[in-house]
Amino acid sequence: MKRLVIFLLFFYTSTQAQKILPDTSFSVYTTYLKEHKKRPYISIAQPLVKGDFKIKSNMVYAKYPTGDLSLDVIYPKHNRKPLPAVLFVFGGGWRSGHRSQNIPLAQKIAQSGYVSITADYRLSTHAQFPAAVYDLKNTIRWIKANASKFNIDTNKIAITGFSAGGQLAALIGTTNNDPQFEKEKINKHSSNVQAVIDVDGVLAFDHPESAEVSTDPNRKSVAAIWLGADLKQAPELWHNASALYHAGKQTVPMLFINSSLPRFHAGRDDLIAKIKPFGIYSEIHTLPDTPHPFWLFNPWFEQVHTLMINFLDKQFKPLN
Repeated sequence: MKRLVIFLLFFYTSTQAQKILPDTSFSVYTTYLKEHKKRPYISIAQPLVKGDFKIKSNMVYAKYPTGDLSLDVIYPKHNRKPLPAVLFVFGGGWRSGHRSQNIPLAQKIAQSGYVSITADYRLSTHAQFPAAVYDLKNTIRWIKANASKFNIDTNKIAITGFSAGGQLAALIGTTNNDPQFEKEKINKHSSNVQAVIDVDGVLAFDHPESAEVSTDPNRKSVAAIWLGADLKQAPELWHNASALYHAGKQTVPMLFINSSLPRFHAGRDDLIAKIKPFGIYSEIHTLPDTPHPFWLFNPWFEQVHTLMINFLDKQFKPLN
């Protein structure tokens, strides 16, 4: 009996040790405190207390030894026909952040006639590239498997991301049907999306405009930590994680909403030049005098929502 107790205690402790606590270094509030010093007129865009939507929260879509991955679905209350869906991908340097940061925008998008999904993905503290790509493609599979529960049109799914999330969203939108990213599947549904909204996410890690390579020889960049190697060690890996190098005739329509900081646009214009010959639609909006995390704050929050809805309606609700 004593041996059994010792074994169970060891098993429980080992299992708990595999769970990795999240990195909370990036949050809306700490970012606000930093940006407010430079722009005292800003305020945090708050979630709606109530509205014409319902929320189904904390649904687990994948399980890993390092922890479960969950998502939230925000959908219109009185919908009777299949609606387009939008998957929201949070930012935080591929190592921090939380899906709750996207709730305010997800609520607004839901009130505009879309089903919004905010999802977890494995960060660099839990797994390196391409694990996050597998996770988000699995989220899309989950959306399609559960489409009837939330009245989703599976032929009209967009992915939007912010900062690191924007980089991931763009990569997913340029790799539909790419077998190297079609692994660890949770079901047999397609992971294809039909549109991308990239909010200040880089399109190429090693682009001349990019600042993802560390200038400190004693310190790795957040990109190098996520990718698992420095650019000099593995240039092909850095290329493979960049949407620019996958862009082509299979790329979906893309909206770029950017801050006034050029480093977060890296590779954007080159990517557009690659997809333009195929007649693929793209749109750019650069908001003047904006900090990098502008989408989290007023006075830019409503403008971001309007730009997103105009693009989504153009792709999914064309005028007859």
